[in-house]
Amino acid sequence: MFSKSVIDKFNDVVGAEYVLTSKEELLSYSYDSTAGMESMTPELVVKPANTEEVAEVVKVASEEKINIIPRGAGTNLCGGTIPIENSVVVVLTRMDKILEIDEENLTATVEAGVITEELCNRVEAKELLFPPDPGSMSVSTIGGNIAECAGGLRGLKYGVTKDYVMGLEIVLPNGKIIEIGGKTVKNVTGYDLPNLYTGSEGTLGIITKATLELIPAPDTRKTMLAIFDELDDAAETISSIISNKVIPVTLEIMDQVTIKTVEAFAEIGLPTDAEAVLLIEVDGLEEVVERDYKKVIKICEEHNAREVELAKSDEERDELKAARKSSFSALAREKPTTILEDATVPRSNIPAMIKGIREIAERYDLKIGTFGHAGDGNLHPTILADERDEEEMERVHKAVEEIFDLALELDGTLSGEHGIGSAKVGFMTQEIGEDGLQALRDLKYALDPKGLFNPHKLIGADDNE
Repeated sequence: MFSKSVIDKFNDVVGAEYVLTSKEELLSYSYDSTAGMESMTPELVVKPANTEEVAEVVKVASEEKINIIPRGAGTNLCGGTIPIENSVVVVLTRMDKILEIDEENLTATVEAGVITEELCNRVEAKELLFPPDPGSMSVSTIGGNIAECAGGLRGLKYGVTKDYVMGLEIVLPNGKIIEIGGKTVKNVTGYDLPNLYTGSEGTLGIITKATLELIPAPDTRKTMLAIFDELDDAAETISSIISNKVIPVTLEIMDQVTIKTVEAFAEIGLPTDAEAVLLIEVDGLEEVVERDYKKVIKICEEHNAREVELAKSDEERDELKAARKSSFSALAREKPTTILEDATVPRSNIPAMIKGIREIAERYDLKIGTFGHAGDGNLHPTILADERDEEEMERVHKAVEEIFDLALELDGTLSGEHGIGSAKVGFMTQEIGEDGLQALRDLKYALDPKGLFNPHKLIGADDNE
């Protein structure tokens, strides 16, 4: 616990009401949504109300050499907001204002603590779209989405969070405030700092405000559920749809393990005897949608789809998409510990990745449900286990290592949208090499010479700390 004089400094900045010190309050910030990670209770939690308060909190922490853990809703899946020793957690959820929706320039300016779904609903009421839609969007914050570069079901056609960040307000590790980027469509003044901070996982500064790109909402959409008796047929269908020059807004896969658990959870009539289903949605101009959905159905049938069901109403469409989004929650009901990964490969290697995951599950006698954004190569193999069973967890760790190895062998990456945090940092040199990792560390310590911002995340421990 920090001394009373240190706590008083934080009280003076944000008010004693927003400085949490009791053991019960601090416990809630000792972990995030990442399973299988060791928790750590922070010494203090502060909840600033605005950028100026964030800056003053950073200055106090820097003077006292206290580690700073930026946090939104804590929904990340990489151990990105788990504290370390001698740390204060800076929670940005009070900064929850949508400051502007600019329909002329197609932008939204928001504070970091705005809930993703709230922003999406507000802009959709104006017939606009903010495409990034992570599975946790009903609780995740925009600042957290940017820090992790979150994706979502619409990522295949529309991209991920970094594709919609135009400008940011940042509190630097020295407590200074900078504004980078803005509303202009073109901006090549200096280094591309908005992209540098997007996906930086709180290691380079604290994002307090963002200017985000919006796009016109699509005229029409059609949603389909393709049912397959063979998982390999579903995997081959994914590659074939893309190679036939159709880019759906959503192209999701669920294997049989996932189908059964989701159906038990959602009870919407999913075919539990199927080996796999594909959730496919096309959108755009009506005539384009008509052409594309018919082409998709034909491709599915050519790859032995048992049936392709077309959603007959918005309600049916929303049920199907909600069921897919509930995959993680449904699987988490099966066993106490749910290890969710997001190794990502080129689309053409999806069949090999799915086959490899099945072989890994058999080899280590584990139940692995596979679902994810198959259209952009981003799969979520989800291992169901019990962390109290040491022998089982040994098998789990070996399986995770093999899943990462397989993804890299297939020209993939460790993470498509969840980030690195502390969960995957030990694998970084396998993908980018020692020199690549050192380049990241050089960037980190150029901006954060004391190494106080989210230490050990993304780049691991280093001699500078």
